[in-house]
Parts: sequence; C-alpha cells; structure tokens
Amino acid sequence: MPDIKFLELLSNDYPNILAASAEIINLNAILALPKGTEYFLSDIHGEHEAFIHMLKSASGTIKAKIDEHYGGVLDDTDREDLAALIYNADAEIKRRKKSEPDFNKWCSTVMYRMITICQSVSTKYTRSKIRRRMPKYLGYAMDELLHADDEANKAHYYQAIISSIIEGGMAEIFIKELAELISTLAVDQLHIIGDIFDRGAHPDDIIDFLMKYHDVDIQWGNHDVLWMGASVGNWKCIANILRNNISYNNFDMLEIGYGINLRPLATFAEETYSDDPCDAFMPHVLDLNKYDPVKKELAAKMNKAIAIIQFKLEGQGIMKHPEFHMDKRLLLDKIDYLKGTITIEGKEYELKDTNLPTVNPEDPYTLTRDETFVMESIEASILNSEKLQNHIRFLYSHGSLYKTINGNLLYHGCMPMDEDGNFLGMDIAGKHYAGKAMMDVLDDEIRDVYFAPEKCRIGGNRGDIMWYLWEGADSPLFGKDKMTTFERLFIADKATHTEQTNSYYKAINKRSTCENILREFGLDPTRGKILNGHVPVKSKEGESPVRGEGLLYIIDGGIAKAYQKKTGIAGYTFIFNSRFMALAEHKPYSPLQPDGSQVFHSPVIKTVQNLPERMLIVDTDKGKMLNEQIDDLKALIQAYKEGILKERDTAEERMK
Repeated sequence: MPDIKFLELLSNDYPNILAASAEIINLNAILALPKGTEYFLSDIHGEHEAFIHMLKSASGTIKAKIDEHYGGVLDDTDREDLAALIYNADAEIKRRKKSEPDFNKWCSTVMYRMITICQSVSTKYTRSKIRRRMPKYLGYAMDELLHADDEANKAHYYQAIISSIIEGGMAEIFIKELAELISTLAVDQLHIIGDIFDRGAHPDDIIDFLMKYHDVDIQWGNHDVLWMGASVGNWKCIANILRNNISYNNFDMLEIGYGINLRPLATFAEETYSDDPCDAFMPHVLDLNKYDPVKKELAAKMNKAIAIIQFKLEGQGIMKHPEFHMDKRLLLDKIDYLKGTITIEGKEYELKDTNLPTVNPEDPYTLTRDETFVMESIEASILNSEKLQNHIRFLYSHGSLYKTINGNLLYHGCMPMDEDGNFLGMDIAGKHYAGKAMMDVLDDEIRDVYFAPEKCRIGGNRGDIMWYLWEGADSPLFGKDKMTTFERLFIADKATHTEQTNSYYKAINKRSTCENILREFGLDPTRGKILNGHVPVKSKEGESPVRGEGLLYIIDGGIAKAYQKKTGIAGYTFIFNSRFMALAEHKPYSPLQPDGSQVFHSPVIKTVQNLPERMLIVDTDKGKMLNEQIDDLKALIQAYKEGILKERDTAEERMK
C-alpha cells in the first residue's frame, strides 16, 4: 500500500469510495482506446512556415482523411480546397470572401464537411479529452455537432446550430477554430528531435507555436544547445549564434524577435572593415527581412567581425580545456602573417583573405578592447531578453538530451562509436562515461549550467560544455571530427572543408549495432525503433533514411531550404499510430501568393511497419502510468474500507 500521507493527499480529489471507483472506471475505459498518433520531426532550422504547415496538415494525414470520406463525392479541386481551408483558414476565408457569390452558403457547406473530418480524426479520444482541446466559448456548439448521432434528427439539428452560427456573425471564427481543432486532434503527441534554431528565419515563431501546443517534447540538437549556452552569457556560444544567423541574413529574428542589440557590432564592423569587401562573408539570403533590412555589404562586414571574435574565443576555450582534445583547432597561431599562409596538420595553405587588423600575431587569441565591448554589449542584450529567456526555459522544461517513449529511442545526433561499434565516451570530472551513462551525465550538466552553475563538473566559463557539445569531436550532438568554419571562410582548397563523421554513421547500417543501442537504453530490439536527425539524407542521390534493417530512421530530410539542394526533398515526418509506422517524404513548401492562393503538395507516405495487432493505450507508456494510478486508487479504496481514512461526502464538504 502506498504511503498514508500520499493517500491522504489523493483523498482530496477522491473523498470517498464512490469517487475513487468512478475514476477507476474512467481510467479503464481510456486504457481500452487505440493509441494516439505520434509525429516525429527533426532539424526544423527556423523554417516556421513549412513546419507549421506540416503540423496543420498532419503531414498529409488530413488530406488522406478528406479523400477517404469525400473521394467519391467531391472532385479533386473541391477536396484540395477543403484541405487548404484546414491548413490555412485565414488565407482561404479571405480568398473566398472575394470569390464566393454567397459567402454564407459557402460557410454552411464547408462546416458540414469539416465536421465529418473532425469526427474522423477524433475517434481515438474520449469525449472529455476532445472537449478540453476545443475553444472555450465555441466548445459547446462543436461538441454538439460532433456527437449528434440521432440520424432521424441530425440534419435538422445540424442546420439549426450552423444557421445560428452564421446568423450570429460567428462563421469565420467558428471555421478557423474548427480547422485548428482538426489539426490538433490529428496529432496526439509531437516529438521534435533537435535543431529548432539557425539557418531559417524564425525559430522564435516556431517556439511561440510549440509553447501553445498540447503535447510536445524536444530532444536537444547541437544548434539548440548552442543557444542554451548563449542564454547564460557564454561568449563562445554567443559568437557562434551571431555568425550562424548573420550569415543567413536573420536580422529580424535577432533584433526584432529577441531584441538583441547588434548596433555595437555593426558600428565596430563598419569602422574596422570599411575598405574590405568581405566577399567570403556575404550572407546567404534565403528570406528577406521585413522590419530590419541590413545591406549585404554591412552584413558581410558584421559576419567577418564576429567570425574573428569567435575564432579568438574558441582558441581561449581550447587552451582552457585540454580535456576536450581540440588542440588541432588552434589555428590563428598557425598563420604566417607575412606570407599570408596557414599551416594545418603539417600542410601549408594560402589564405583567401589576409586582412586581419584585429589579430595580434604575437597574441592572436586575445580580444581587442573594442571586441570586448561588442561582446559585453551583446551579452547584456541576451541576458535581458525576456522572450529569449522564456524560450530557453521552455526548451529545458519540455526537452532532454534523449527520450525513450513507447519502446522507441529518440536522440538528435549519434552514439559516438569506434569502427567495431563499441561505445566511445567522454571524461567528465576525472571519470569516463559512455553510452546511456554519458547521455545522462551530459543531460544533468546541461541543466546545471542554467539552473545550478555551482554544481557544474565542467570548469571554465559558464556554459563551456554547451560550446563543446556544439562542435566537439566526441560530442553525441555533433558526431564529426571537427567543424571547419575557418577553412570554409579562409581557404580555397575544398579538401580542407571536409568534416569526417563518426564511425556511428557506418556502424548503424548493421542491425546488430542498432540492437545494441536499444538494449543500452533498456528497450526491446524486437519492438523498438531509433529516431535520429542531424545528418541530411541525400534522397536525390538514392540515399535512404532507413538503417539497421529498419531499426533506425534518420529523419533529417531537409526542411531547411539551405539543405534542399543536397537532399532533393523538404523533410521527413515519422508517423506512429495504433496500426502502423510510416514515413512521410515532403516536397518543398510553397508560400502564400499575393493573390491569396497557395499550392499545397501532399507528401509521399510509405508504411514501414504494420503492427501485428492494433496498439491500445494500455500497451503504451501512458498506459503504464494509468495502471499505476488505478493501483493507487484501489489502495485508497482499501484504506477507506479498513477505516484507515475516513470517507467524506462531497455535498457535506461543499456545505462547510
């Protein structure tokens, strides 16, 4: 029997045998329902419009529901239009108000159709759960429309409710909320397997969206951890996030979204590189800034200025942390400033750019006074950015380095391995950790950096472990021997740009390797899968996301526009419902056009495994939790029966 104090607390919610017994009935009913649909995405990289569309469309599932119910009733155009309404109700309503001769009639028609789709996606849920996801003031009408099952009266009843909605001027709001409900019910749980930040224009909008989402968890990627390190003021992390985003022209996000004041950097860069074209530092413009346009020439100077600061700061970190084994990445002291060359691992290369006015050859890793002022100013902006700090706390509260759920293992990067598939690890505070133990220790360390820095085992500047996880050779979030940012910017020879991946990426082609990883985390290889991101799958070259004979899936297919030339597609979604597991392969997202039209491309969905029998909630991790609650309630009932606790009548309690 549970502790009596626990039962006393439980009795506040269930004050008598009847109340506890009723809840057991409810929980047993939930256990008999089919498992909800889980969606897995990775490497979103700031592509807010494409990402939100994936969720609104449930990665093609909603279109499949429309085709299932209306394939023989509506033509292709009408079915596409209904899908467009659910995906982007605001835009479609605005378009229809201009084109429909009888807008109210159109509203009435689409509401009927949307109710049918909503009923279809809600069949796995209890009525109370559906009601909780409904909007506060329109929930009653939606509930009645969804559950009016008397066929003799349904048509009249539906018409009365819908007519009332239209006559009350609520049709547009109702349609928008119903579209939101359909998308919400289509995805029961959402798993983001790392890298929300960088490259794309608006990771801030993505996190705003996720903070309102009903059930989401995040497995941190190296880009996420970099921002988490920057949020506590680590200068190496700050320099990296600035260079990453200035190089992609993301000024709206930096200055407007997060309120990071870049004026000191802009002023410093303009003065320092006034006569320098900074050609190698020109930004990759994937999205235009609406509110904070910065000329490409100034952006290039800012990019170069922060890159040099980054290389100096990283050199300081390498010297401070010999345990990171990054000595080969000390490069500024390998430059021959007279010849304009650099020697890397015994080979001399000519530099493309030799204008390095802030680098002292005698002391190349020390910041100048002006560079120090720039970093102090930007650090203050970051530490005082309320929105950024709220977003980082959300990453902590909803995130982890890895997750096991319903028999599956989720992590962003890799499990560092040697060529034989043996786990490699890290030395932390004089002790070696590998496999699951390493991931657990690193997860603790990441949390301590933000919440309890005095407990951190990695010394040096606060957050140095985050910087190491961003680009360290043994980092499970990076998985490469080095990050060749310097070489790509300063050396023409592309051979120096190569980053060798960890042996993990070859080892996972073997089923036995994937089985060992699953066992390391206490999972059953005959049931579980590994979901992984980080390395874009070059689909156009015939590369498959499936590894280990179907045990591991690399689901980075290039949501980020920056990768789509390599991948040939625009991302993957892994789908796990009560009947099967499937992989959705997406086409590039087409944005809304000035005339209000928008083309939506349905993904190609391939089933990768049919379950032997339908999976119920009782078979899931949630089912285990609910069974534990049932056991606690049974113990509470026993305590009431034995007189250990006194039953209370709820009516009498209310009178008191």
